[in-house]
Amino acid sequence: MKLALLVIDVQKKFFTFSPTTAQSLNDAIEYINAAIALFREKDLPVICVQHVDEEEKLVPGEEGFELPEQLDILPSDLHIHKTYGNSFNKTTLEDELRDLGVDTVIITGFCAEYCVLSTYRGAQDLDLTPIILRGSLASDNLKNIRFVQSISDIFSFGVLKKVLG
Repeated sequence: MKLALLVIDVQKKFFTFSPTTAQSLNDAIEYINAAIALFREKDLPVICVQHVDEEEKLVPGEEGFELPEQLDILPSDLHIHKTYGNSFNKTTLEDELRDLGVDTVIITGFCAEYCVLSTYRGAQDLDLTPIILRGSLASDNLKNIRFVQSISDIFSFGVLKKVLG
């Protein structure tokens, strides 16, 4: 089993949706950063997926497209730009993962019930094993985080740490 960490749509624009969304993202970043540190320690890939929407001015160079300062993504991490909810749809993500020999993706990010769940299902369709990292999802509706976790395979950070041991 070779793992990669996917960090989906943790972008500045989404912090402006509502106070609930901003708090949810800030809470998730704590777990995401811990996972990033663990993946770097184990020399495993960290992949940053960012949503692009020209109508919403969610494009490279615009403030809303950028990553928040508190997120520990590096320029040297793999960056994927997507235009659909499913991070695999019309992107190079599958090819990149296959080239790296990855068969299991740990999924984190925003928005639990949309892009995260779409990517989770997309990974299954490609015969990859998707796992949600508990505590690392964000949404404007906290019930949706619980729902996505209830219908998905999940790891706590402690389990992830033990698996990567």
